[in-house]
Amino acid sequence: MLARALGVLALTLALTAGHASAQNGAPAAKEPVSRGRPLSEWITELKAAAPAVRNAAAYEIASMGPAAAPAVPALIEALDDPVAVVRFPVTVALGEIGPAAAAAVPRLKQMMEEELSDEVAAAARRAIRHIQPSALAGE
Repeated sequence: MLARALGVLALTLALTAGHASAQNGAPAAKEPVSRGRPLSEWITELKAAAPAVRNAAAYEIASMGPAAAPAVPALIEALDDPVAVVRFPVTVALGEIGPAAAAAVPRLKQMMEEELSDEVAAAARRAIRHIQPSALAGE
């Protein structure tokens, strides 16, 4: 008897959830996840106090590839991080996102010229090659 009651309850919940989904239209696209955490959490971590946390967040975003395109505005902001070990993986993440990160190209070009860290400047160039190779024409 208990099994039947639980079955009815489960069916009712499933039908109710399906009805609510239908009322809201198409289901929202799933947010990409890395290490069990959604992209939005990794974006928040880009502003953490500890540089090691910001560095790890940028690498996790990079691992999501093009699916991390919603992170581009936050990544562009993170290009101004005062710590080079954070800026480097941010350029990697933008490159891994690819063409969807085109808004970052002007700032990446600026970094190629002005960045004090040779490694970060080179990473900015590599990112541009993945995002918009034509932006490097003539250089």
